[in-house]
Amino acid sequence: MSKQPRDEQRERRIENEVIVDAYGPEEQAMGWYYYLEGTLGFPFRARCVSERVISPLRVGEEVEVVRMASEGDCEREMFVVIRWSDRSLGVPLSQLAPVATDDATQQAVGDWHYWVDQGYMF
Repeated sequence: MSKQPRDEQRERRIENEVIVDAYGPEEQAMGWYYYLEGTLGFPFRARCVSERVISPLRVGEEVEVVRMASEGDCEREMFVVIRWSDRSLGVPLSQLAPVATDDATQQAVGDWHYWVDQGYMF
């Protein structure tokens, strides 16, 4: 992904709602985890927007996102659980874009994509 221009409104929301009072990488990761878990309207449809070597999804493929992966799985990157073939599978949220979801879900996923695109890390 190419770096998006700095979005001051999004930066403030992330600072004030997501990573507020986070003093280290672990606390930032948990801030993101609970923000996404509490904001995303599960289940929702999403489309794969980028391929990752750690995921079987292909660009354009649509899936149903059913929940966040466990806290332990989200210590370095945010993962969600999808229904794929005949099983549940964890994939990076950064490779998915919501399809026809509520505004809160769109915004939260957009916030995560922005964070990743800016090169921020835990």
